[in-house]
Amino acid sequence: MEQYELIAPCHFGMEAVLKREIADLGYDITEVDNGKVTFAGDVAAIARANLFLRTTERILLKAACFRAETFDELFEGVKAIPWEHFIPRDGKFWVAKANSVSSKLFSPSDIQKITKKAMVERLKQTYHIDWFEETGASYPLRISIVKDMVTIGIDTTGESLHKRGYRKFTAPAPVTETLAAAMILLSPWRADRILVDPFCGSGTIPIEAAMIAMDMAPGLSREFTAEQWQNLIPKKVWYEAATEANDRMIVPEQLHIQGYDISEEALRMARANAGLAGVDKHIHFQKRDVKDFSSPKKYGFVISNPPYGERLSEKEEMYGLYRTIGQVMEANDTWSFFLLSGYEEAQKAIGAGGSRKKATKNRKIYNGMMKTYLYQYMGAKPPRRKEQRENE
Repeated sequence: MEQYELIAPCHFGMEAVLKREIADLGYDITEVDNGKVTFAGDVAAIARANLFLRTTERILLKAACFRAETFDELFEGVKAIPWEHFIPRDGKFWVAKANSVSSKLFSPSDIQKITKKAMVERLKQTYHIDWFEETGASYPLRISIVKDMVTIGIDTTGESLHKRGYRKFTAPAPVTETLAAAMILLSPWRADRILVDPFCGSGTIPIEAAMIAMDMAPGLSREFTAEQWQNLIPKKVWYEAATEANDRMIVPEQLHIQGYDISEEALRMARANAGLAGVDKHIHFQKRDVKDFSSPKKYGFVISNPPYGERLSEKEEMYGLYRTIGQVMEANDTWSFFLLSGYEEAQKAIGAGGSRKKATKNRKIYNGMMKTYLYQYMGAKPPRRKEQRENE
C-alpha cells in the first residue's frame, strides 16, 4: 500500500507519550516537534491511529510542506500539490483552520482564501470543470505556517479525538480525555494496582484508566471524517480496524479504580459517563473529601487534576487545599502522586503540609492556552508479588 506522512497533534509537553503510543502501534516516527508527532503509515494506519491513539487530538494526512513568504508563493505552492490524488470530483474541500507563528504571512482569513483559490485552479485543470458542486465527502484542511514553512494536512478525524463519545455530562473545569490518558500513561500505573482520583469531577481520569486497563480503543464508539473517503480508504480497512479493536479488548478480573468528589452532582455525572463508556462496573465512585483520604492498600497511585483557583477569592483557598494534599501525601508516603495543576504555589503548599520531598519530576504542559505542571511524586516500589504475599 502507498505510504503517507501522518501528523498527530497533542498537548505541548506530551510528545514523548504520544511517540511511544505510535511506536507501539508499529509505525515509524519521522519527526517529533513541539505539540506534534509525524509518522509514516498506509491507509490502514489512518484508521488504526484514529481508533487506538489516546493522546492525540486528530490525525492529519500530510499533503505538502514548502516555504512561502508571499501570497504568490503560497498560491503556487498549493497549486503544485496533486490534489486530484486526494480529492474526488465531487469532494467538499475548505481550510478549516489556519495558524501562523513567526511568519511573514499571518492573516488566517487571507491564508484560507488563497489556499482555496489555488486548489480550485489545480482541480479545474484536472477535472476540466469550472464549478465544483462539492456534494460528496468532506476533505477539511489545516494549515500551519511556522517561520515561513507551510505545512498542509487533510483532517482525517473531524471532531477532535478527545471527544470519545462518553462524556455527555461535565463538571466545571474538566480535564480533557486525551490529557487524562496522557497523565495515566506517563505514570508506572498498571491494571493490578489501585488508582484513586480524589478530585474526580465528571470522572474522566478514572474512566480513561479503566479503558486503558481493558485495552478499550478510545475511538471505537465514534465516527471519523475519513470513513467517507472511499476514493482513498476502502471500507474494509475500517472494518478490519474495528475488528482488531474488539478482539484486543479484555475484561480484567478485578480493577481497583476509585473516584472521590465532594459534589453529589459531579458524582452523578461521573457515574453516568462511566456507564456510557461501558466501564461503570470497574470504577467505584464515592463522596469523600480529600482530607479523609485513606486506603487499606500500602501501595497505590493518586492521579488527579486538583482545582487551580482561577478567581482571586479561590486562590486564597488554594493554599489550604494543597497543604491538605501534602498532609495526605505524608500520611501515605509509600503511594505515588501525579498531580496536574496550574496553581503557582502548589509545590510550596504541598511542602507546608508536611510532604516528605519535592516532586520527583515536574513536567510543563499547556492545557489549551493555560500553563500547567504535572507534579510527579514517586512513592516506594512495592515488593515483588511473592514477598508481598509472605508479608501479608
